[in-house]
Amino acid sequence: MPEISRFLGIVITMYFNEHNPPHFHIRYQDHLAIINIENLTLIDGKLPPRVFSLVIEWAMLHQEELMKNWNSLIDSGTCKKIKPLT
Repeated sequence: MPEISRFLGIVITMYFNEHNPPHFHIRYQDHLAIINIENLTLIDGKLPPRVFSLVIEWAMLHQEELMKNWNSLIDSGTCKKIKPLT
């Protein structure tokens, strides 16, 4: 499970051999969630509202990179780190 980014206690990951739709996973304290990359909607889980807003803000800035990572993981099992929200 490659870690894509980490900021403010939020950990963003993607798994190898995942199912569609393209998505990423978020861990924050004892919260877990999954976000759809294409439309940045919550697929599963729950995050505190402030954390959810920060994750969506970060994902909007890096949506293209997230899709490239998704495709790279599917094609070759590799991905690149993405800059954290600053």
